[in-house]
Amino acid sequence: MFYWLLKHGIVGPYFDTVFRPWVVGEENIPKSGPVIIAGNHLSVIDSFVAPLVMERRVYYLAKSDYFTGRGITGKFTKWFMQGVGQLPIDRSGGKASEASLNTALKVLGRGDVLGIYPEGTRSPDGKLYRGRTGVARMVLEGQVPVVPCVVIDTERVMPPGQRLPRAARMGVIYGKPLDFSRYYGMTGDRFILRSITDEIMYEINRLGEQEYVDVYATSVKAKVEAERNAAKRSRKRSRRR
Repeated sequence: MFYWLLKHGIVGPYFDTVFRPWVVGEENIPKSGPVIIAGNHLSVIDSFVAPLVMERRVYYLAKSDYFTGRGITGKFTKWFMQGVGQLPIDRSGGKASEASLNTALKVLGRGDVLGIYPEGTRSPDGKLYRGRTGVARMVLEGQVPVVPCVVIDTERVMPPGQRLPRAARMGVIYGKPLDFSRYYGMTGDRFILRSITDEIMYEINRLGEQEYVDVYATSVKAKVEAERNAAKRSRKRSRRR
């Protein structure tokens, strides 16, 4: 109920008026049945833009940090994220990753739409990075099709670190569904998982024409953070001299 109130009564009209989002390929989303929407990730608002321009309700996997904040702000964020269909996932690996997979499979098992970002994190620079094979496991375990999705210009509307969005147009492109039924029953084959993931990323790249980099975005972010910390230490040493 809260989801549809936000979509049609509060957030939806606001987005339509201020950002005038456009959409291409909505007819590629199956009218019913389980499906995975796999897309690029440029901004924190991506998980809100894509659902607003599609008819069906979509559940996105979101990092657990959004659900564990303290104080009034933390509680409001948790309430809002739950209300718009965001599901918390733990990225620490091991049992936590298995629990995230089970959460996703429950959504698909109900016949609903699951949204996921194969890169695993927001792009640090607008480029498209290597996908993680968790999406392939979901495809094979749930035995569902995948609709590739690309958000356009959301990083212009709300760049990383900015608290309030800017008034600018943005859009969403949905590609034709990808069928991986030929691989069903091969969940344990890591080469198959990589092949499926790479095919999904290829379609996302083809739709959005982003520059593709065959490394994980998290590795790039870690390198940038390490360089930033090294620069800070260097400046501190310079001040002491």
